[in-house]
Amino acid sequence: MNASRSPLSQLAPALACGLLAALLTGCASRGPTQPAPPKPVVTRPPAARTPSVRSVLAKIQGPVEQRLGPMFSRVGVPYPPRRVWLLAFKEEERIELWAQGAAGRPTFVREYPILRTSGYAGPKLREGDFQVPEGVYRVLWLNPASSYHLSMKLDYPNDFDRAMAREDGRSNLGGDIFIHGKNESVGCLAMGDDAIEELFVLAARVGVENTTTIIAPHDLRSKPLPAIENRPPWVGKLYATLLAELRRFSP
Repeated sequence: MNASRSPLSQLAPALACGLLAALLTGCASRGPTQPAPPKPVVTRPPAARTPSVRSVLAKIQGPVEQRLGPMFSRVGVPYPPRRVWLLAFKEEERIELWAQGAAGRPTFVREYPILRTSGYAGPKLREGDFQVPEGVYRVLWLNPASSYHLSMKLDYPNDFDRAMAREDGRSNLGGDIFIHGKNESVGCLAMGDDAIEELFVLAARVGVENTTTIIAPHDLRSKPLPAIENRPPWVGKLYATLLAELRRFSP
């Protein structure tokens, strides 16, 4: 017998297998080729947006002003006032809130406890000395995204601080001094969250340019100037300025 096969007999098994595969997969249909379904788009959740002063105020202003309004009404000062002053006393660990009242005179509104501070009597001289500065400071801006709930940036070092540093030959004065929430602080004034919300809203309504902070070693209106060892020669001038400023505010 002839062991060789014809070409047709060799193709028969392959054709049969191909026809069977087509029938099983549906590829034998004569309709148009269907497009592959689109791949699902994988999206990541949007990153959390940094809060703005406006968004924070939208959230807290209503409840906070329900507390602030009656405070000002009791002392006869329209809310919001035109100007506010924060008198911070390191030894007594308190801040007094004063506002512009009748005839433009400051009127006492209330006091807040300072929950945490650091350092001792005397001005801040350099970065890393853990001192709360002493002087008359402006609020530069409001920080709605503080690690300490909310905060208000003071303008330390101010012109006086820089001038005295030049006299002493000092540099690297430090900075980033805030009034903020929570109860932890290194060189700042920690007020707790409820208090900083009230001060934050008040500064936003009044305007940071109309918000002044006076920080003193203690209440110089009722106690003599502190004795500070190895103090710079200009500290007496600083405390005389602070005393003159504080005398405008009669308890």
